[in-house]
Amino acid sequence: MSALTQYLNVYRDSAPRFDANSAPALNALRPAALSALESAGRLPDRTDEGFEKTSVEEMFAPDFGLNPDRVAIAADIAATFRCDVPNLSSLLGLVVNDRFVPSATLLKNLPQGVTVCSLRRAALEMPSLVEEFYGRLAPVGLPGVALNSLLLQDGVFIHVPAGVRLERPVQLVNIFSAEFPFMAPRRILLVAGRGSEVSVLKCDHSQRSDTHYLSSEVVEIFAGEDARVGWYDLEESSPATARYCQVFARQEARSALNACVATLSNGNTRNEFSVEVAGDGCETHLNGLAIGADGEHVDNNTRVRHSSCRSNSSQLFKYVLDGESTGAFEGEIEVCHGARFNEAYQSNRNILASISARMHSKPRLLIYNDDVKCSHGATTGQLDAKALFYMQARGIPLAEARRMLMQAFLMDVVDGIGLEPLRDRLRHMVERRFAGEAASCRSCAAARDCHAE
Repeated sequence: MSALTQYLNVYRDSAPRFDANSAPALNALRPAALSALESAGRLPDRTDEGFEKTSVEEMFAPDFGLNPDRVAIAADIAATFRCDVPNLSSLLGLVVNDRFVPSATLLKNLPQGVTVCSLRRAALEMPSLVEEFYGRLAPVGLPGVALNSLLLQDGVFIHVPAGVRLERPVQLVNIFSAEFPFMAPRRILLVAGRGSEVSVLKCDHSQRSDTHYLSSEVVEIFAGEDARVGWYDLEESSPATARYCQVFARQEARSALNACVATLSNGNTRNEFSVEVAGDGCETHLNGLAIGADGEHVDNNTRVRHSSCRSNSSQLFKYVLDGESTGAFEGEIEVCHGARFNEAYQSNRNILASISARMHSKPRLLIYNDDVKCSHGATTGQLDAKALFYMQARGIPLAEARRMLMQAFLMDVVDGIGLEPLRDRLRHMVERRFAGEAASCRSCAAARDCHAE
């Protein structure tokens, strides 16, 4: 039995429970999602273009549990995973397994008109607003999106009205805490109105390092005209955690999107980004870093499509792979017919710190008109032997010299983050990771004021 078949059987056996514990606006996508999955017959595997190094079918194959009755699964909130970012006063919400948990700080300090809440609650209380945006960017014809839409019952809804500048970033912490193998369908819908400004920091953690978890996440980001959106995604999970995250963004005229994904520790990760630069005069920065060791696998797949004029986009993804870890990057820039005077750049650079590490890189350009400036490039190599010799000759031990070079290699990705406190914290997290410390946020500040919606 294929991975897809087992989930379709679970849904068919429990369809009324999925609907009863969700909202009409979310339930409305299920018939189309079911039809798309029945037509596809399977999830993507290594025989499909763009998935040569990551099989979604294998990722979903284990017998993960689901939660159609929306039973609250306990988490140790007092010792939970709020990332301790110095000098960053955030609006905090948690997703404990598959349930949104707002903090008292979030509920107390949200500016008037701004919404950060459960997607189910938003769909019940403001259905027309959710229906306007939910499922509009993420194509239900894609098997990963279709399976997420079929099984989803809740998520997170962030809405910043036109002209509102959110002073504090929104911080979302995804926590796995179930005592059994568990799959969480997660969804984030972010709508930034015309002339608004918002930054979102999302962190993924696993509370139990020896329990198998699977995160199926779809993110939709709407950036209205002149809006400025920051999207920062940090993963510090466990070797037993698999993550399939698909991000879809659309930018209207003169909007700016600064997105960064950092995989610091994980098991098996596949991140996909699809950005539609739909308006003239946009700025798009899409960056990422990955640190791999042992048998960890990190795959980033990007697509930036310019369908308008006079916009700029840049992509920079860097990997440091050690042990028997593997990495993959496939990136695409498309400049459509008539989309003139655009500048688009893409770079993937990688260091293999061991003879067993492996990297797959495949950047490409699709340019359908003149009057543009576009480039792409990829390099994969080892640590600079001359630099290592130079540092050792000055009394720096080999292990420390290797750490310093690997940290320095990733710093231009870190420097591109728009939140200064997060930049400082990420530098520390990268340093800690290379020092061999296990991924754990138990030392982070406790989120004691949270309660489930």
